[in-house]
Amino acid sequence: MYVVCVTSWVKPEHADDFMAACLDNARETRKESGNLRFDVLRCIEPENQFFLYEVYLEEKDFHRHHETPHYDRWRQTVEAWMEKPREGVKYNSLFPGDEKDLW
Repeated sequence: MYVVCVTSWVKPEHADDFMAACLDNARETRKESGNLRFDVLRCIEPENQFFLYEVYLEEKDFHRHHETPHYDRWRQTVEAWMEKPREGVKYNSLFPGDEKDLW
């Protein structure tokens, strides 16, 4: 499995809007055949920091996600709200390692 973790720092006045945009993107992403998980987390303090945890079957599924209309809509919507650039880190999952480990 291919995992992407993205930390975002949002201008405080846009934090609630960012959260709403992320939830929309996450719900649509979960409908993609190669996506297994998409968590949206909001930091308790500071409330304008967010963490996205995305799990895909394969790296190609993540790249295909970036070609979807909902991802493009999200990216364009939130771009001006960033306090600083997003930080994304990519991982290969060791455990769970495949779908049978999830259940």
